[in-house]
Amino acid sequence: MAEAKEIPRIPPEKQVLMTVNGDEAVAYAVKQSLVDVVAAYPITPQTIIVEKFSEFVANGEVHTEFIPVESEHSAMSACVGAAAAGARAFTATAANGLALMWEILYIAASLRLPIVLAVANRALSAPINIHCDHSDAYGMRDAGWVQLFVENSQEAYDTTIQAFKIGEDPRVLLPVAVNLDGFFLSHTLEDVRMLPDEVVHEFLGGYRKVAKTYVDYLGKEVEVKLDPANPLSFGPLDLYDYYFEHKMHQVEAMKNVPEVVKKVNEEWYELTGRRYGDGILVPYAVEDADVIVTVLGSTSGTVRAVVKKLRERGYKVGMVRIRLFRPFPFNELKEILKGAKVVGVMDRAISFGSYGQSFLEINTALYDLKERPLLVNYVYGLGGRDAPPELIEKMFMELIEVAKTGEVKERLRFLGVRT
Repeated sequence: MAEAKEIPRIPPEKQVLMTVNGDEAVAYAVKQSLVDVVAAYPITPQTIIVEKFSEFVANGEVHTEFIPVESEHSAMSACVGAAAAGARAFTATAANGLALMWEILYIAASLRLPIVLAVANRALSAPINIHCDHSDAYGMRDAGWVQLFVENSQEAYDTTIQAFKIGEDPRVLLPVAVNLDGFFLSHTLEDVRMLPDEVVHEFLGGYRKVAKTYVDYLGKEVEVKLDPANPLSFGPLDLYDYYFEHKMHQVEAMKNVPEVVKKVNEEWYELTGRRYGDGILVPYAVEDADVIVTVLGSTSGTVRAVVKKLRERGYKVGMVRIRLFRPFPFNELKEILKGAKVVGVMDRAISFGSYGQSFLEINTALYDLKERPLLVNYVYGLGGRDAPPELIEKMFMELIEVAKTGEVKERLRFLGVRT
């Protein structure tokens, strides 16, 4: 007898079906998330997010302080001030805008502020390019942010709401970046099922609840926020006598993230009937696979379709979509990949003078295995170049040949470059 499928608390027919692009899906998620402050500066392909949200503000559909600032640096700075005062804060950016936030990204994480940032992934200049790759997201990977990558606009909606709950969990208290591929998702229409406003409010537990701790000499419990009645210092001078210990607090918080992400993923499934693997990784056809490919973002759908096609032709291939990039799921990936003969790692960015960014992480994850899969790194899709099924199949056939010969002649390969 087939196992009975759990019925979500809000079945699909009770959810609102809307045809929106990925940016609009994010804007609707923010609209429903009882956000106190949105700081906004436009940059393609993110602009639609804050434009759409500004309509909600102008129409009186939200009670949000909307701050149009003069730069992305200021946008994140405004979010830092708002979150430090106890607000639920959000902003969005892409590419060079994210690079301009660089200084403040570290400050937001180090102050343990659960800001949510949507990144419509775009190539960095120069030359100027407005289309997708992951160089912007990889550039912030060491800033102390939780980083999630989505495959489609439905997941962009779902994950943006989840991000507030993940970041505000007392075990985490870290900012969260939701990455959606520029133009492939940000500007492409898709049917997205949305929850009623009050259901999202209940899921998030209402407005942000500020964490409490004992801080004064009387042992009085006060909220950790800027409050004239209970003065606290945020980001003071911190020299070598304490700085190291404060960094360790962030290390410990990152250790808690995977458990919280898994928990929120399951809660969302119970509510909506939608889950994304275990919240961290989304494997497909990996159980007996000799060749496994890892990938992030919207290309996952194409890779999955090719895997299905090759399986029908008798090839033992599989794929793993990495949903949570920071903290990186070393142990979880190792368990999935250890039985493969060959692993192909797709990176939609280039690290000049080195291998791809996720390749280095996966190489580390597998290092301690006595019998390791052979690894091949594929850099692809820079500047928005498409990765059609024919190109993905070519990659798989190369990896299948590596599995046969047991030899990797070129470890770093560039997929889809004209010769």
